[in-house]
Amino acid sequence: MVVAADATAQAAGARVGMALSKAQVLVRGLVVVDLDTKADADSLERLGLWMLQRVSPIVALDPPDGLVIDSTGADHLHGGEAALLETLLGRLTMSGVTARAAIADTWGAAHALSRFVAQPSFVAPFGHGEAILAPLPLEALRLPASMASDLRKLGFLTVGDVLAQPRAPLALRFGPELGRRINQAVGDIGEPIDPMRAEDLIEVRRPFAEPIGAPETIARYVGKLVVALCSELELRGLGARRLDLLCHRVDNTIEAVRVGMATPVRDIKRLTRLLCDKIETIAPGFGIEIMCLRATIVEPLDQHRSVSSLLEDTEPDISDLIDTLVNRVGDRAIYRFSPVASDVPERSVARIAALAPEIGGGWPSHWPRPTRLLLRPEPIETIALLPDNPPVSITWRGIRRRVKRADGPERVFGEWWKADIELSAVRDYFRIEDDTGERYWVFRAGDGENAETGSHKWFLHGVFG
Repeated sequence: MVVAADATAQAAGARVGMALSKAQVLVRGLVVVDLDTKADADSLERLGLWMLQRVSPIVALDPPDGLVIDSTGADHLHGGEAALLETLLGRLTMSGVTARAAIADTWGAAHALSRFVAQPSFVAPFGHGEAILAPLPLEALRLPASMASDLRKLGFLTVGDVLAQPRAPLALRFGPELGRRINQAVGDIGEPIDPMRAEDLIEVRRPFAEPIGAPETIARYVGKLVVALCSELELRGLGARRLDLLCHRVDNTIEAVRVGMATPVRDIKRLTRLLCDKIETIAPGFGIEIMCLRATIVEPLDQHRSVSSLLEDTEPDISDLIDTLVNRVGDRAIYRFSPVASDVPERSVARIAALAPEIGGGWPSHWPRPTRLLLRPEPIETIALLPDNPPVSITWRGIRRRVKRADGPERVFGEWWKADIELSAVRDYFRIEDDTGERYWVFRAGDGENAETGSHKWFLHGVFG
């Protein structure tokens, strides 16, 4: 029997649950791989541990083919829920893993939407309720196959059909499992997530005889946990790149706080401050009974004493500032530009992490470059004498500007080794200044003579000063 099929096989007619002999008849040259449940489970666990380090501090297995991730408190670090899913699915695709993902208010709803709605991702609106689940098939409720079959015999085809019925008669006929799954999906009862953990994870825990909830009390014990964790890190010669604070509440839910560092850190005051800045995001409910602090990502840290010198200028350490900003607004909002070895202007610069090493050569110095490079060159209307003269006037964004001074052309050739279409592509760039003193960087697509070199249209690509 077919238990899984890729997109190509499904397009040819293969379906999960189909007899293998029938699938081989439908799909010519079908590649068949024997099911290895242990290998699949091991791969799912490895993927879960990767998610634990990179995405969220609360990740649990949802076998046989799923993971459940509590992204509360972590999605803003990735640019929001939609950006989180886009980044996550993009990384999985680059690794050769086909996946679908959904974000919803409950585990049950996310499970249903990821399998029956997401193509490949779906973000349910906050407080979506039952309506978003109503059109889905009965399997979306995670019911046993026999129970779903019995419900269909009685005329229940969708989740909405079941939700429209009184719960008591259904419980008498099918037992408590049906009601439990319905309540979990719509959020009437909680479904605690038991987060997975790596075997070599460095963590410290603090149980409480009486639950705590006051912010100042939480802050005090955060400081104590950081001291204990830094002692463990020092014994191993490590520094933390990512910390997860898990607060286990008395109602069996977990409040999580995640902070990241640009470089390995073992400074008690610095780590305590970063964690305490997030205390306002913790909802203690009726109280917190266990606090757990984990060093999710660690790296070797060589603590050496810096030697001051009157002859050498020491570079200021801005990693503390970077960490504070990144944990407040997310790593996508904090970056710097680095030069890339390319003559094409839009390819000659890349965004990198604020403290990441350089990825290319130095900035070009043979020709001045604008301080502001537009994301995409914008078309302009010009009056210019071909083939080599600069424009005498340009019209950009509906405003006509008369050119007083100009310098150029600077010819840029296409990168023919990357794409055949760039084999003969040419751009001629000019630096121009209008009658108000504004300076712009414009180019003509083509050499002004041969049509195969470009469209000979003009574009504005940057602004100086």
